[in-house]
Amino acid sequence: MRSVRGMRIVSVFAVGGLALGAAAACGEAPSDSNAGGTAAEKYTACMVTDVGGIDDKSFNTSAWAGLEAAKAADSKIDIKYVASKAEADYEPNLTQYVNQDCDFILAVGGLMGEATSKIAKANPDQQFGIVDAKLPESNVFPMQFNTAQAGFLAGYLAAGMSKSGTVGTYGGMKIGPVTIFMDGFVDGVAQFNKVKSKTVKVIGWDKATQNGSFTNDFVKQDEGKKVSDALVAQGADIVMPVAGGAGLGTTAAAQASGGKYSVIWVDVDGCQSTPNCPALLTTVVKNISDAVKDAVVTAANGEKLAHDPGYLGTLANNGVSLAPYHDFDSKVPAELKAEIEKLKTDINSGAVTVTSAAQPV
Repeated sequence: MRSVRGMRIVSVFAVGGLALGAAAACGEAPSDSNAGGTAAEKYTACMVTDVGGIDDKSFNTSAWAGLEAAKAADSKIDIKYVASKAEADYEPNLTQYVNQDCDFILAVGGLMGEATSKIAKANPDQQFGIVDAKLPESNVFPMQFNTAQAGFLAGYLAAGMSKSGTVGTYGGMKIGPVTIFMDGFVDGVAQFNKVKSKTVKVIGWDKATQNGSFTNDFVKQDEGKKVSDALVAQGADIVMPVAGGAGLGTTAAAQASGGKYSVIWVDVDGCQSTPNCPALLTTVVKNISDAVKDAVVTAANGEKLAHDPGYLGTLANNGVSLAPYHDFDSKVPAELKAEIEKLKTDINSGAVTVTSAAQPV
């Protein structure tokens, strides 16, 4: 019987799939990655994607990069994934990996919480990990991210860079790992307005009522473009999509607009993951890859993964951050850059408090 193995790690906070269903094809590391160790010594980490797909340039892409980094760090680790086309695929895909004797099974995204909880409860000796959720089962290691903190910096930046006085945001689905970005963004704009006596407006999300604009999808780029087109038509000249691959419709349209508006990407530095860097002001980074890597490497070395506190990513531990400004670096005023760095320091010290109804507990 497989023993539950894990890691000692401090708590960090945590949203997000090519889906192929349970009987569909799996993505695996190349065969040459099996070098270094006999089959008996191998530790297999298996990932089930959310519906956004492995190449969503965002959430799932980052989780897979974490497994690849774990494999690079420890030659006894083997990795593979199966992609979920629909939420109905989650349970059979997880069960498939239990039956394949995977040592560590990673569920990517809070939407997988119910299925993961059910399968983990039925298999208490199996080690699981989940991104963007904390489940009651002690054999599921939680990786969560307080992206409201980095979203706050992005909102302040957007307000400082907007020429129209209107900025926008939208989500893929109305779930906590999405709205936490949007809450932080709204509050960052409000902070700018407060200290600068300005009236920059946010459209697409109302933090007070928790209502806003959504694609109801993490895949369809035309839906992302449709929502951002509506925000731009209302005057937004900076848009932050929190919609996985659907947001690529926004980045492409922004680049094609000839500078009419720019985009703040999320999850993975968009200048590394998308072809639309010239249109990207920055990215609200959620460092899923390092959290996943550390969890898998620690577990593979036989250490206990502590369900409490789990991992919670913050600005202070670099679990969340703002990416470099890349093509916009020369356009962001030095004063604004300094104010954002000061805000980061103040958030870390507690002088500025960032809150969201979706913050992990």
